[in-house]
Amino acid sequence: MASQLKPLRESVDLRHLRQIIAGLDEGVILIDPDETLLWANDAALSMHGVERLEELGRTVDEYRERFRLRYRNNHRLAADDYPIERVVAGDSFSEVVVEVSVGDDDTPRWVHQVRSLVLNDDDEGEPAMVVLVIQDVTARFEAEDRFEQSFNANPAPAVITRLADLRYVKVNQGFLDMTGHARDQVMAHTVYEIDVLREATDRELAKSRLAEGRTIPQMEAELELPGGGTKLVIVAGQPIEMSGEPCMLFTFADLEPRRSAEAALRHSEERFTRTFQMAPVPMAIGARDGHRLCEINESFSGLTGHEEATIIGRSLAEAGLWADERTRREVEQAIADGRDLRGHEVRIAAREGGHIDCLVSTVSIRIGGDDCVLWAFQDITQRKATEIELVEAIEAVMKDTRWFSRSIMDKLARLRAPQPDENGAGIDDLTPREREVLAQICRGLDDKSIARALGVSGNTVRNHVARIYSKIGVNRRTAAAAWARARGFDGEALIAGRLENGG
Repeated sequence: MASQLKPLRESVDLRHLRQIIAGLDEGVILIDPDETLLWANDAALSMHGVERLEELGRTVDEYRERFRLRYRNNHRLAADDYPIERVVAGDSFSEVVVEVSVGDDDTPRWVHQVRSLVLNDDDEGEPAMVVLVIQDVTARFEAEDRFEQSFNANPAPAVITRLADLRYVKVNQGFLDMTGHARDQVMAHTVYEIDVLREATDRELAKSRLAEGRTIPQMEAELELPGGGTKLVIVAGQPIEMSGEPCMLFTFADLEPRRSAEAALRHSEERFTRTFQMAPVPMAIGARDGHRLCEINESFSGLTGHEEATIIGRSLAEAGLWADERTRREVEQAIADGRDLRGHEVRIAAREGGHIDCLVSTVSIRIGGDDCVLWAFQDITQRKATEIELVEAIEAVMKDTRWFSRSIMDKLARLRAPQPDENGAGIDDLTPREREVLAQICRGLDDKSIARALGVSGNTVRNHVARIYSKIGVNRRTAAAAWARARGFDGEALIAGRLENGG
């Protein structure tokens, strides 16, 4: 066909045509019907990385030898498919997109969008000149490549649908992993066939915005999964353009972990509530700030006499539960300082009157996002009464110790007075005179007898006894004797030594 076209040089003057197209941003290559490249503007030369027409090629064949073209799908163009060949052959086409590389280098340097133009001779109606019009769309396609790489690599689930027919045109791996769909399955459907707006919070608004190509705000939806069941997500839509076509980018946030966590938390709270209510230990739950109670169990009601109606919404102090102000301050200060109590001995007031001796324990917990305190009480009233009776019995017996051996007296004394801290004072912390007084106490002597034995005044003995009590942390003679014997000191050796020396 090229041999049948009339050469341009014989039919038209190029001078005026060159002047018209020289300053265009689009690249223009003028080709004679005999396949000679007549002229190219600066834009066309720049789009091929050359400065002169000769470098572009003097003929169609030379152009094809110097530049390699391939489609965007990486398929090489056959010789007859080159746009420059097609335009000379008389084909009419528009928006053919090709990647262009130079020589033997297979790496594309430009992306061209090419269209053809045939100028006819008005007198004879035959093609007088063919024109190749080129746009450099490299930057646009590089941006699209970067977007596609980012889109595919992004772990956040996403799909893109074409607004013209609402068919999916892209889907990333995040969406496939989240839903279990296959890529081909998604690409074969529309936005309402694989419904990304199913059960959306404001479905009608989302559908309206999609039809108008406007932003779809975030809303919850439930995607139907191919294997059955649904997945709770947040979906949002953003209008974008892909290859010149209006599209909608849908992005998702998987809320299923949150739903599972909420369900687990709800079940955990239900188990806690059942355990709390059934516990035989009196317990209550209150706010950390203000100590107002929000829940009590049956054991608490049984201990204090308070039902929910009389105490919920009130603090222990407002309900008059604390038997004295000092105890209330101690407990509330410990909670304010962030300390958990363990077996702290307190006295509380029962609603019907009387006092209850308790061991109270507290622990900080969070319920529904609020800082709370879990209270636990142990009734030790009976135990305390038994201890008091035992001490009173011991004191009554020890008023006359003639019928008891020294070992029995020591054991009774230990029951009556707890042992002081082993890390406290020791025998060596007492002065020699204090040790002499303690030795006489261990023999069971009273102050007057000790004064006679040591040859000092009764007032001096009383002062020594007071200092001994203060140092070792006791307040009774029997406790002092028990303290000394627990440390291997009964005073006999000290008294014997004193007698040998004539003391």
